[in-house]
Amino acid sequence: MPSTSDQPDPRESVYRERREDAVAAYLGRTPVIYQHDIPLHPLAAHWAAQADDAPQNLFLTGAIGVGKTHTAWQATRLWLDRRIANTGRQPTIQTWRSTSLFDALQPNNHDYDGRTLTAQLQRTDLLYIDDLAAARVSPSGWTQERLYEIFDERYINRRPVLITCDVLPGETEAIVGERVQSRMREMFRGGVLLLEGDDRRKGAAA
Repeated sequence: MPSTSDQPDPRESVYRERREDAVAAYLGRTPVIYQHDIPLHPLAAHWAAQADDAPQNLFLTGAIGVGKTHTAWQATRLWLDRRIANTGRQPTIQTWRSTSLFDALQPNNHDYDGRTLTAQLQRTDLLYIDDLAAARVSPSGWTQERLYEIFDERYINRRPVLITCDVLPGETEAIVGERVQSRMREMFRGGVLLLEGDDRRKGAAA
């Protein structure tokens, strides 16, 4: 029987439940300190809403402690909800701290196969890398090659990337290599968000 204004479309209920379950599951994966909501910068909220004029990729930068990581986790939850609403399917999301990612991509890592992980990071619907400059030491040539494969594939196929970092995209060459940095400049054009303010951790400790 066709749905009427008095009879909601059953598919809408299914999609709503799917969204709620997926967001709840993602919230469960979120570090406890980042699970509560904070006011989002309009650009971060616009990216998460996936509007036609929103940037596809988002690069959150700013001083230590201004809320980059908290903003990223919350924006990703909103992005997940919107993607399910738009497509009716649950997207895949890979979240990595940069230091853990660089270690995982090393050829001698016994917990991950570098080639398999590279393929997963190329194909995931959203790749979120936290604190890109955390290591302060350039990854090996092997790791930079894997990063190039990941970013090049996502650049070609327009798969979104979210990054937090305390330096600008143009200052990341020593970390990711020249070829990745070149792609990042274009990928994040219009999507670089500088968060400003005091170190929130100092306020919490006061």
